[in-house]
Amino acid sequence: MSLAVLHSRALAGMDAPEVAVEVHLSGGLPSFTIVGLPEAEVKEARDRVRAALVNAHFDFPARRVTVNLAPADLPKESGRFDLPIALGILAASGQLPANRLEEYEFAGELSLTGDLRPIRGALAMTYTAHRCGRAFVLPRASAEEASLVRDARILPAKTLLEVCAHLARREELQPYIAQPSAATQPDYPDLADVKGQTQAKRALEVAAAGGHSLLMAGPPGTGKSMLAARFAGILPPMSDAEALESAALQSLGSGGFRIEQFRRRPFRAPHHSASSVALVGGGANPRPGEISLAHHGVLFLDELPEFDRRVLEMLRGPLESGHVAISRAARQAEFPARFQLIAAMNPCPCGYLGHFSGKCRCTPDQVARYRGRISGPLLDRIDIHLEVPAVPQEDLLRQTAGEASGAVRARVAAAHRLQIERQGKSNSSLATREIDRWCRPEAAAEGLLRQAIAKLNLSARAYHRVLKLARSIADLARSEAIAVAHVAEAIQYRKLDRMA
Repeated sequence: MSLAVLHSRALAGMDAPEVAVEVHLSGGLPSFTIVGLPEAEVKEARDRVRAALVNAHFDFPARRVTVNLAPADLPKESGRFDLPIALGILAASGQLPANRLEEYEFAGELSLTGDLRPIRGALAMTYTAHRCGRAFVLPRASAEEASLVRDARILPAKTLLEVCAHLARREELQPYIAQPSAATQPDYPDLADVKGQTQAKRALEVAAAGGHSLLMAGPPGTGKSMLAARFAGILPPMSDAEALESAALQSLGSGGFRIEQFRRRPFRAPHHSASSVALVGGGANPRPGEISLAHHGVLFLDELPEFDRRVLEMLRGPLESGHVAISRAARQAEFPARFQLIAAMNPCPCGYLGHFSGKCRCTPDQVARYRGRISGPLLDRIDIHLEVPAVPQEDLLRQTAGEASGAVRARVAAAHRLQIERQGKSNSSLATREIDRWCRPEAAAEGLLRQAIAKLNLSARAYHRVLKLARSIADLARSEAIAVAHVAEAIQYRKLDRMA
């Protein structure tokens, strides 16, 4: 037999399209050609595969070897095609039976000794391969990640020889069985560590209950970063679907996915020097950026005005839609990006405007220019604007611990369940018609809201966000109606509207 066909997977955004690896041996001068739009890593498979076959004591055919990765218009990247290419050469040259190749999908990078190295995106590929009904043969180091896909048949191998022995029925690969782990609550920093800042903690609770974004403004050292770091710990537990989707995105990133992070809310905190590609995603072969890696978790942007304004403006679409579409000349990819934005900033260039020490000397023009680095349209999309003042000395010296994250999380989870039972989604995700249905305030509360619109010149978007905030506050109070107190508190969270 001079032709062998195997199945593997590429990565295109969150999808893992099937790739047919066709290997043909023909007469002529010995050569090794890979076609089908391969990237540099795939082209380099020629040398890795040749050395791996020789070191595994197989004969590399002295013939014209042509490898086609179909479909030809889909770009192929990374070393995951090494294993199917090597198996295809062995099957086409008659050194390996080809009658079982159709039952499996293969992915794995080969070392020069024939060992299998872990691959990126194992979770996404296994999920798609499972739906096609095939077993998935992959490196043992990637098996634990792939096993997160329920009922998937995963056959892990350490070396090329183990895969060949399985296909030749000499020694079968054993399906990977995930070790059961005790269901424990992920370990997050505790909110009780933050002294004082009662209003800020309340705002975090409201934001967590409804899935709202939040901007904290205050002098240095007031606890903004500490509060943000503890926000993930008061979010509701992740559902199975959320945990799997978040893990799949992590596996696509350059840092990969670690199994101990499963069911832990992502917390991403990029530096303010981050580029647009780092924050939103992209590249020649589009990969998820920080906003997608924070999917179902927290994106914390500290020193918000220090970010490049063009980079920040790219957040406007994902904050509204919950996904990001990346388009390149040759490729398009779409990644989910339903994250909770927690941002922090100083109130002025020196940082001490409003501090009880009175040491701020910034002029009004300097303050206005500093705050003007954040555009109005982006600010309009942030639900909660919160002032975080300096903590009085007596609060810092007080030994009494604040409320623990567990107690806050229990209230947040109860409010979240109310939202899911009532409307099937969090309050922050409600569309205009759904707001009219589920967020209608009482008559007195509506009158208060009309006054706020007139005095604060709220946009239509800000008006709807106040309504959704009021709905979350009412859910925390287990109130079916949105009362005056709920609307009043929601208006208080539009701090920067009042300062405009």
